[in-house]
Amino acid sequence: MRSTMLCATALAVSMTLTAAAANAQTVLRFGHVGEVGSHFDVAGNEFAKRVKEKSGGKIEVQVFPSSQLGNDKDMLQKMKLGQIDFFLPSSIMSSVTPEFGVFDMPYIIKDRDHAARVMAEMGDSVFRPAATAKGVMILGFWENGFRQITNNVRPIVKPDDLKGVKLRTPRGEWRLKMFQSYGANPSPMAFSEVFTALKTGVMDGQENPLINVWSAKFYEVQKYLSMTGHVYIPAYIVTSPNTFKSWPADVQKIISETAVEMEPFAREAGKNFDDDLLGKLKEKGMAVNEADKEAFVNASKGIYEEFGTSVDGGKALIDQISALRG
Repeated sequence: MRSTMLCATALAVSMTLTAAAANAQTVLRFGHVGEVGSHFDVAGNEFAKRVKEKSGGKIEVQVFPSSQLGNDKDMLQKMKLGQIDFFLPSSIMSSVTPEFGVFDMPYIIKDRDHAARVMAEMGDSVFRPAATAKGVMILGFWENGFRQITNNVRPIVKPDDLKGVKLRTPRGEWRLKMFQSYGANPSPMAFSEVFTALKTGVMDGQENPLINVWSAKFYEVQKYLSMTGHVYIPAYIVTSPNTFKSWPADVQKIISETAVEMEPFAREAGKNFDDDLLGKLKEKGMAVNEADKEAFVNASKGIYEEFGTSVDGGKALIDQISALRG
């Protein structure tokens, strides 16, 4: 009798544990440097929402904005170590592997349709394998957007106007070289430190998409907004290959499919922010001017030549992307 009761108890416990395992929720952490309301944050939260819906609530993606999990460099390392599940890098990818520096070539991306073609044609053949070789698995190509220059010195119309301007840039050697070639004094700095640097005068200016200017409230500490549109940088939702392998097959499928499905959403969100925010930034008192883009293009020939000769396969990358302009 006692043996029968013990067996029944063990069976009940086993069934309870099995049911609990079947209903267990997978909780995944997603970090980014964008402020609340930025396109990084909007895209991250939409991704979390879609994953939760597709999994019937079994997968919860927790989004941590505003560098809560560290700056770009910190989160890149944490992601590789499996301490966070997702990270949304952008410019810093050129420090992971040099192929990504091609997106720092001024005006190489014509518009968002061109960006979509580049990712469709070159994502699997060039950028995913290059990143994977460095321990970074790209799940989807999202958007950081077209970058504009703000500063407190003068309107930036031509490259010469940047001479002597202390300009914050993200990490990445080619952005530094580009602005150095224009005569600016660029310095890499974590995004979370930029507002204070601008407010105190440590930096005269910075360059970012309009949504970052808005969400970080740079309009409170910057006078001039120059519409240069000098660089379009993708954002990449990434994880560690080891982290991805640790997930059950159904989780892998939902995450992979949703990350790719989000690509047009991210680009459309970026476009909508650009369309909506210029007027709002003017209302906040920023003096807006259009840049002479042809002058910038002409001043950028040297950086193209240097990338083409110093990066293995650099010229071929430039030519391939340029051929997709349409």
